Amino acid sequence: MKTNMGGIDRVIRFLVAIAAGLLVYFDMVSGTLAYILLAVAGIFILTSLVSFCPLYAVFGMNTCSTKHHK
Repeated sequence: MKTNMGGIDRVIRFLVAIAAGLLVYFDMVSGTLAYILLAVAGIFILTSLVSFCPLYAVFGMNTCSTKHHK
């Protein structure tokens, strides 16, 4: 698994995940939307930690600034 997420992308995803979690925690969002937000937040945190986004791989995107040698 190659890294395909840059530092800024990782930080933005992490902050969005925290914001979604806070919206659910403070009952600003509830019901089905809350579960969807928590699922997306979990995916964002996981992809931020491993620096790999499967959708980026499918679409050939790469926000990582380091060059990979083959």
